[in-house]
Amino acid sequence: MSPTRRPTGLPTESDRVADDVNSAAPLGSCVSTVTLIGTALAEQGTEFVYRGEASGCEGCPYRGQCLNLTEGRRYRVTDVRDGTQALDCEVHANGSVRAVEVEPATIVANVASRGAYAGSSTELEGPCPHVDCPSHELCEPLGAGFDEEYRIASVDGDPPHEACHLDRTLTTVTFEPTDGG
Repeated sequence: MSPTRRPTGLPTESDRVADDVNSAAPLGSCVSTVTLIGTALAEQGTEFVYRGEASGCEGCPYRGQCLNLTEGRRYRVTDVRDGTQALDCEVHANGSVRAVEVEPATIVANVASRGAYAGSSTELEGPCPHVDCPSHELCEPLGAGFDEEYRIASVDGDPPHEACHLDRTLTTVTFEPTDGG
């Protein structure tokens, strides 16, 4: 008995499985990562900047699950894992961590108005010593670096300050989430 021959050009079962896997997340979308964070932070929608390993992490049996994010990157909790227990932790204030799913978060920032449009790439203008300015948190947003380039997802409008003390002409934008790596 000869093997059944499939006409060329028709998809095989392995082709359909590969298509299902490849279409699971649209190109350019963020993929969730499972990690452990302090139980006080373990709520859907919470945003945080991952600061990396602390001295209390040494010798912890859960290091691999906690230390799997990119240091300095801003993340958003997208889901708290159901049925998981709180695990003891020497680092977090409440003494325990929970399993959550996170993905890189968008960042709202002030950038130079010239060339600030959705889809363009830009950098932050640089440090600002005026910590009492209503725009300071947008000029130096947590989770964004001055030496990195970001893609603008949307232009949000005028910054909250009346006038920039450094004579910068700024626009408030939202950066696309980074890929996490």
